[in-house]
Amino acid sequence: MTSEACPPDLLNGLLEALDEDDQRGLERLDALLLDYGADARLHFLRGSILAGLKRYEAAIAAIGKAVELDPDFAAARFQLGFLHYTSGDPQTAEQVWRPLAGLPETAPPRLFAQGLVQLARDEIEAGIATLEQGMALNHENPPMNGDMRLLINTIRAQLANAQDEPLSSTQLLLQRFDGAGVKH
Repeated sequence: MTSEACPPDLLNGLLEALDEDDQRGLERLDALLLDYGADARLHFLRGSILAGLKRYEAAIAAIGKAVELDPDFAAARFQLGFLHYTSGDPQTAEQVWRPLAGLPETAPPRLFAQGLVQLARDEIEAGIATLEQGMALNHENPPMNGDMRLLINTIRAQLANAQDEPLSSTQLLLQRFDGAGVKH
């Protein structure tokens, strides 16, 4: 194993393989990790694939390794916290996200984390507004905008239907998002 980053041509080939088939891409990724195990991007990609395959514990471990290798990798840090959040552990998510507060105030990962923390604290309207602000500024990761829109729509729908028994926004979120509806 080398401490070098995966060369662009190999990374591009991996991304093409992932577009075709997650399982084949995962096999190719695991082979690259044997040679480039210090490349945080590869661990992040592995975790993202595993999350898509609903193998959440393994996804958390892989993305956690990416954050360990590169603590400033904001996308990986956000995704790691998001996995914890949607797995029912908003406290761990908040701890993982704390370093994102050092990003510029307009950085989407910071805004998404802040909005989700606000939701966990039952600051529903503020949380939704912050998530929407993050979506408006997020041009690097469009699928994340879809996830945030899905969360917002679900919370609003469940709040409208939860008149009999008051629930916190976290309870509402976790009732709907047992991980099945979100592409981590």
